[in-house]
Amino acid sequence: MTSPAKPVRTVRCPQCGKNVEWTPASTYRPFCSARCRQLDLGAWASESYRVPTSPPDTEDTPPG
Repeated sequence: MTSPAKPVRTVRCPQCGKNVEWTPASTYRPFCSARCRQLDLGAWASESYRVPTSPPDTEDTPPG
């Protein structure tokens, strides 16, 4: 008796939004291609991705 085939999981490429199958054959997962992977790496290297912060609280800083 054979079991039903599992559906292939897909994710969106973080760079371009294209659907990518999450399988070992998808070499660049979660990216769709080497180009999208390189673009994302370049964005990190140039510090385009930033975590929002608030200015430091001046009351907590010690004098002098």
